[in-house]
Amino acid sequence: MDLLAEYRRATMFFEAGDPTGAARLLEPIVEAEPDNSSVRQLLARAYFQSAQLSRAEEQLRELVDRDPSDHYAHHVLGRTLERMNRPADALRHLRIAAAMHSTNADYAAALRRVQSRVSGGR
Repeated sequence: MDLLAEYRRATMFFEAGDPTGAARLLEPIVEAEPDNSSVRQLLARAYFQSAQLSRAEEQLRELVDRDPSDHYAHHVLGRTLERMNRPADALRHLRIAAAMHSTNADYAAALRRVQSRVSGGR
């Protein structure tokens, strides 16, 4: 299998709005290249976009464990946990992402939304 060609195909599927198709192509690549963070991140995003949230969480936790300074992985993990109705768990990761990348408006908005939910402000 040409892993690079498959990764490019998966990227095209993802960008064309087929995250499930992208995930099918990415899964064997992650198995073959478990240390490749770019592939793992795209797989996590594909799972997130296709509402396979437990699978997204698993991939994102792996990314955060490997590189705690990956603000994007923290943000998407926080968003995943938010979608899983786990706002208290999400808050930690959203705070980390927002602190690391304080100029990102999406990070700040997600943090405010979840903080409000956790504090009962919904």
